[in-house]
Amino acid sequence: MSTVMIHPAQTYADVEPAVRRAFELFPLELKGKKVFIKPNVLRSSRTEEAIVTHPAVLSAVIRMVESLEPASIIVGDNPGVVSYGANEESFRQTGLMQAAGSYYRNIGTDAVPVPFNPEYRQSISISKAVLDADIVISLPKFKTHGLTVITGAIKNSYGMLPGAQKAQLHKEAGNPARFHELIVDVFRIRIPDLFIVDAVVGMEGNGPASTELRDIGVILASDNAVALDGVIATMMGCDPAKLGFLRKAKALGLGDFDLDTIDVIGELKRLPDFKLPPLGGEANIQNPAIQQMLHRPTELTPQADPERCTGCGTCVDQCPASALSLVERLPVVDRDLCIRCFCCQEMCPEKAMALR
Repeated sequence: MSTVMIHPAQTYADVEPAVRRAFELFPLELKGKKVFIKPNVLRSSRTEEAIVTHPAVLSAVIRMVESLEPASIIVGDNPGVVSYGANEESFRQTGLMQAAGSYYRNIGTDAVPVPFNPEYRQSISISKAVLDADIVISLPKFKTHGLTVITGAIKNSYGMLPGAQKAQLHKEAGNPARFHELIVDVFRIRIPDLFIVDAVVGMEGNGPASTELRDIGVILASDNAVALDGVIATMMGCDPAKLGFLRKAKALGLGDFDLDTIDVIGELKRLPDFKLPPLGGEANIQNPAIQQMLHRPTELTPQADPERCTGCGTCVDQCPASALSLVERLPVVDRDLCIRCFCCQEMCPEKAMALR
């Protein structure tokens, strides 16, 4: 039976006791070990936008790790899509650079090839800091995601891929159902040892970069990603069994999302009227039309909200397929070129791109 902690933390000033409790429930032998800490750093953003793991959570985790006398600590992630020169800028703008201090590393500059599922490609590159670590601690953010419905413990490991691989693998997956399976293949290359989820302020709606924030007031933790994501999905009002990546992870023996197999320490309650993304929710995900769409190249395409779009061109610059162009200062998608990776939606600084 797996264990998932749900500990109250009403504000980011209150996260220290929750993080300390996580280390008590899921003890790690860190003395003399190399520790890698991976927050969720989607892109450059302001702390108050709640797009990334909050610096207060990272700081609390670092303090706990330091107290356990590791040989070394590295903090890093691979934000951005095409250009990884933005790695340091993403950490700096979000406040995570200050929280990480001297432990920050640009892990996008040093990668190691590892064998991968040949259905997609023979090998992929993983940041060397991840593979060299004795202990990996993952710090996901409690958010929705347009393709995977939730982004939590398993999805956070996708950021271990440097460079433009993430967008390329979207294309090679071909449809959302296969992408659900692909992220599990990435996750199990190096399964983290501990997961601590920032759910003080979460995100609903058109995540992972939505304007719709939600005060949740908890920190979640577990040493099993499948159980943890099952609890997150349940809190969001989504049946975990409907999520392809959780079904695959369970089939591979990586854990179980069935609540009968999970010891929840804390209060598990469904968040009322929580807004799921277009592919989520009981009503939508059971709809035959949605199920048919999940198994073919998705018809969803990104469209810009003219009320929010400033015509900055970030989406055009970051599109790996060159499928976007500015027409009268508004991005327009070429449906034939679009690979439906939705990187434009993730990277838009104004949150103007939505999946329709």
